[in-house]
Amino acid sequence: MQKMIVLLWMVGVMVGGASAADLTEKEILAGIDVRIENHRMGEADLKLLGADGRPVTNGKVLIEQTRHQFLFGCNIFKLNRCETEEENSAYEEYFSELFNFATLPFYWWRYKDVHGVPADVRTQRIVDWCRERDIATKGHPLAWNYRDPAWLPDDPKLARQEQMARIKRCMTKFKDDIEIWDVVNEATHYDRPEVEEQAPVMTRAISEIGVGKYLRRAFRVAREADPGATLVINDYRVDSEYENRVLAELVNERGEPLYAVIGIQSHMHGGYWGAEKAWEVCERYAKYGVPLHFTEVTIISGPKTDEGWNTTPKREELQARQALEFYRVLFSHPAVEAITWWDFSDQDAWKRAPAGFLRKDMTPKPIYEELKKMIKRKWWTKTTARSDGEGTVAFRGFYGDYKLTVEVDGKELEGVFHIDKSSDKTIAVNVK
Repeated sequence: MQKMIVLLWMVGVMVGGASAADLTEKEILAGIDVRIENHRMGEADLKLLGADGRPVTNGKVLIEQTRHQFLFGCNIFKLNRCETEEENSAYEEYFSELFNFATLPFYWWRYKDVHGVPADVRTQRIVDWCRERDIATKGHPLAWNYRDPAWLPDDPKLARQEQMARIKRCMTKFKDDIEIWDVVNEATHYDRPEVEEQAPVMTRAISEIGVGKYLRRAFRVAREADPGATLVINDYRVDSEYENRVLAELVNERGEPLYAVIGIQSHMHGGYWGAEKAWEVCERYAKYGVPLHFTEVTIISGPKTDEGWNTTPKREELQARQALEFYRVLFSHPAVEAITWWDFSDQDAWKRAPAGFLRKDMTPKPIYEELKKMIKRKWWTKTTARSDGEGTVAFRGFYGDYKLTVEVDGKELEGVFHIDKSSDKTIAVNVK
């Protein structure tokens, strides 16, 4: 099955007779709009049916997209934790206006800083807030040996047991709320000096049985806890080490992947990747035949100086241009299904860097305004049509959810539908 997926992907990204892997940066950029048309949009005949089951004919139709199928997201760590109530309100408003995907914090050493007292209440509040706004959620991460919880027993075997129990508990607790999980984070270089110092127990716990066995155990526990969940393996390494040390190990006895998604971090504090590297990374990991999520994207808007790391107007404009290009490249690649920014605001951002869509005072930077125009206008379908004598409307639009309003004899009837790559050529839309 995996070989078939890979074959279909290879055929799908042929451009002008040449493999997508052979594209130059100029070709990558020049072909973006065509690839988006090919991979992010679909067409169908909408069959409008009234409450009596009969076709709704010769009606004036308005079709409006309400949600992308593609996941445009960000971590939501500062929700209701900004410095003022006004900033909290601005954070909520700007977040919900742009994103349909949110990453929730599950860092073990913070989530359960006292043994037996997890931070479930705050997590549930974030989940509820997201559900009210039709924002999908992801838990990040279930397992990461970045820092040992203070209460963790100084025994590798017991620590592994605690870790697996933690995976099971979190996924069981939020089984009806969170469908996507970063199961293991940054396993490729789990034994780097930084984590050996900060997480000596868990690092030894992994070393003792080997990273491959540890990964397989974690993912099997996760799959058992929630058979329907989307399980992500996530890493900051984008070179062959990720493939050789992690992906090659994270398979079952038949060589089939235990993960459903490959997560790719792309923090660019040290400089923008550029279109060519972004495309090369997509190509490198698309060959595995599973969706790619760019899980942690950072492009900064200010230089690091002795006085601090703050945003500047000039660099904000550059950040916006680079982000637009990066999103366009990723959105045009058929293997990518999600992009998550890191962090939404400069206030308490990772490394205290000016990485946000919003400044510290929660005012939007150019990156926010420009991406909103692209995601919610250019990549957003709103159109009018008229149903024919059989109640059919020819439709083409971006994959996602839609609201349809049809006016017949002075009355307005409404319905909803969804379109994606697997949709039938004809979609029945019940209106009432």
